[in-house]
Amino acid sequence: MAGFDWEFNLIDNDTTVNAWAMPGGKVAFYSGILPVCKDDLGIAVVMGHEVAHAIAKHGQERMSQMALQQYGMAVGGAAIGEDPSLGVKIVFQGIGLGTNLGMLAYSRTHESEADELGLTFMAIAGYDPREAPIFLGRMSSGGGTQPPEFLSTHPSHETRISRLNQAMPKALTFYKENN
Repeated sequence: MAGFDWEFNLIDNDTTVNAWAMPGGKVAFYSGILPVCKDDLGIAVVMGHEVAHAIAKHGQERMSQMALQQYGMAVGGAAIGEDPSLGVKIVFQGIGLGTNLGMLAYSRTHESEADELGLTFMAIAGYDPREAPIFLGRMSSGGGTQPPEFLSTHPSHETRISRLNQAMPKALTFYKENN
């Protein structure tokens, strides 16, 4: 926990159903997520998830990946010169698309890790981790459509709920009812 200067903020925006964490322990909730949270257990789910992102340093990892991707693309661009052929341009664009899909997969891995760590954090804090799949059920019933999982930064709601249920026995070892 060294190096974290925790700060939690509520952004007054009822149309955005989201929360996020920045490196170092800055966490923000949009007011639009509060109806989905419903109560303190739902807030604990979101807070545990966002704290997990900060603790696992997902933001720093993401910035490092983006820098490597940009460096690779710059080197590739320099290598093909100022006036590459159409074929070279197509190959280069394909490589760019492939690295972007790879970054999405890595982001989904971060989300799954934050879900699992968040279960443990909320259990340690005295909140019943069995609320997490229920919360995600409310998120999934909120309307709207999700993109195909391979094009998304997050696993599908169904995948996340399944993984949370698989991780539940471990999280429950940290939970003491009537804490």
